[in-house]
Amino acid sequence: MPINYVRSLTGRQRAAQANRHLGIALAFVAGAANAGGFLAVKQYTSHMTGILSSAADDLALGAIDAAIDCAGALLAFLAGAACCAIMVNFARRRQLHSEFALPLLVEAMLLLAFGVMGTQLQAIDVIVLPATVTLLCFMMGLQNAVITKLSNAEIRTTHMTGIITDLGIEAGKAIYWNRDGQAVPRVAADWKRMRILFSLVSSFFGGAVAGAFGFKTIGFGATLPLAAVLLALAIVPIIDDLRARPHQPLPPQHPR
Repeated sequence: MPINYVRSLTGRQRAAQANRHLGIALAFVAGAANAGGFLAVKQYTSHMTGILSSAADDLALGAIDAAIDCAGALLAFLAGAACCAIMVNFARRRQLHSEFALPLLVEAMLLLAFGVMGTQLQAIDVIVLPATVTLLCFMMGLQNAVITKLSNAEIRTTHMTGIITDLGIEAGKAIYWNRDGQAVPRVAADWKRMRILFSLVSSFFGGAVAGAFGFKTIGFGATLPLAAVLLALAIVPIIDDLRARPHQPLPPQHPR
């Protein structure tokens, strides 16, 4: 990928087109991690609706341990989003180029660790299964918060419920019959928005297919290409900050 294009995707200066392109790339990663992760831990980790419902079911059935696991997954997703906010605001206060790249770098490192360590730890299901669910939920919270912050909550990538709802609304507008002669605003679909929504859904589904087949074929190693994609997206603004750091003025020295 050209350096300037990558810089536009995750750099501090934002544009609507860059937000859309980054959203499509992250939707693919989220779909792959969610579907592949399900084959690893038998649980989807990108959306909290199902996890909250599972917690309620487990409580009603008296499965307290399972309900506690769901609570841990929920808290991990929340912690991931909170950590993203901390990193973004930390970088923003210091006017770093990598305010949105830093959370993606952390996600890449976690995916890399998950892929490298997963095979060795797979035999210890009692310990690894809850920890793996927690790790995946943390990463999904981190990623969803990144795209939410940089797009001002216009784009989400880790769950498709809201996106498919919006797509249905626009589809309803598209097929609505506007009778001629009515003195009211015409109902018209936003075709540009429909294309964006459809691209996000398609990217998530494509990532889910790739992640499921990848995990089925090579196991935990399927996470390594995903980590490489995130690293490629994040690396340019981080290098920009490292290059700029030696040129920053030193703080004034006060006599002791």
